[in-house]
Parts: sequence; structure tokens; C-alpha cells
Amino acid sequence: MRLALAQETPPVSVDAALERLEQLCFQANQAGADLLLTPEMSLTGYQLRLDELQDWSETPLLGPLTNRASELAKKYHLAVVVGYPERSSYLYPYNSALLLSNEGEPLLNYRKTHLFGELDRCRFQAGEQLMKPINLHGWSVNLAICYDVEFPEVVRSLALKATQLLLVPTANMHPYTSIPLRQIPVRAEENGICLAYANYTGREGQLEFCGLSCVCDSCGKDLGRLNALPDLLIVDLDTEQLLNSRHATYLADRRPELYD
Repeated sequence: MRLALAQETPPVSVDAALERLEQLCFQANQAGADLLLTPEMSLTGYQLRLDELQDWSETPLLGPLTNRASELAKKYHLAVVVGYPERSSYLYPYNSALLLSNEGEPLLNYRKTHLFGELDRCRFQAGEQLMKPINLHGWSVNLAICYDVEFPEVVRSLALKATQLLLVPTANMHPYTSIPLRQIPVRAEENGICLAYANYTGREGQLEFCGLSCVCDSCGKDLGRLNALPDLLIVDLDTEQLLNSRHATYLADRRPELYD
């Protein structure tokens, strides 16, 4: 499977975000990609006020944001992961990521379960569950969002659900460069999975995002990594490498009866 990973500056408006998504879909299609991964909250930008998030929140494919993303996935025959504010029954919307098929159909909709400090907690409702993976181009694919992946328990749980490729939209800012540089390779290696981490770069309000988006294989090696500039990273994923990885024994050799 060929993955296109977008490292973007935060959008200045929703219209700009949707316009940029079409440009990215076109570029990914031209590169022969099967799947496009975009950063956290890519359809609106991350640092919106609560009232703005409430105004733009929607049910998947029943609002203008995800409906347009679905149209673009079908138009460019490309599976796409987008981030958006999902309407909830609470005061705050969910911080969600939606995986669409190349026919524009929803395959996975995940709500961020681990909220990052007051920056998240004053604007988002925490999700209630991790997801089971789905099959996409021969890969068992799953989603996490940003801070979720910093918890070893989350990624181990997803690996035990047979996840092979974990897609992580993120909005990681300075000074937390250790996350993409050290934690992401470790999460991939210790669980024997491939992990793709798509971040913003540049400023949004008071935040300065650190870029460093990457794709790591099941040995924790970089298959591709960006610096601090906007770019579209193209990576070919190899299931044979995944299946032959010696680190797959970590899961088989666990003794969960000792861990409580």
C-alpha cells in the first residue's frame, strides 16, 4: 500500500481547509497513493474556540465538512483520513478522525480518548472507546489521535486487537519534539506495527507546531520523516517486512497474568 502523509500549516479558515484537502487529494492521486493521512482536526484547524467548534460540529457525512471529504475521496479514488469536530450529546464536541474509503464510504470514526490538559479539556469531550481495526488494501488499519499514542497501553491494546498499521493525526507542538523523534519509533517497535504520524508545522494562535511527521516500520525504523517544512511524504508499506519482523514475538510472549 502506498501512503501519502500530509504535513501542513494550520488552515486559516474552513474554506481554506477544504480547498487544501482537494489539492492534497490530487497530489496523492498523482503520486499513486492508496491512502492520504492528514493532521488532527484538519478540516477546521486545531485551536478553535469552543463556540467555533460547536458551530462546525457535525455527524459524519451529515454535515458540509465530512460530506465534502467523502466527495473528494470518491473523486480521486483515494482512502482519506480527516480530522473534524464531531457533534455529541454533551456541551463539548468530540475531537474525531474519520477514515473514508476510496468510494467515500466511512470505514472508521474514532473519537480522541485521551485529552491533552486544559487545552483539550476546555473544548472537547473525551471519547469512550478504542476501535477494532478494519481491512484496507490487505492491512489491518486503526486510528488514534495525538496524545493517545503517548500512552503505551493504548497502542498495546490496539496491537492486541490485531492492528498492523496505526494512523495518527496529531497537532503536536514545541517543546514536545521527543514524541515524534523517540516515542513514535518505540511504539512501533515494541508492538510490531507500522505507525504513521501526521503533524502540523508553523503557528496557530499561541501554538507553534513542530512538524517531524513520520512513518515507522515494525522495527522502529523510519520509512520516511519530514523536517519542519510543509510537505507530502510518500511511503510504500511492505506487509512482508511486517510479518517477518522478529519483534512480533513481543505480543506472543506476553504473560498478562503477571501485569495486574
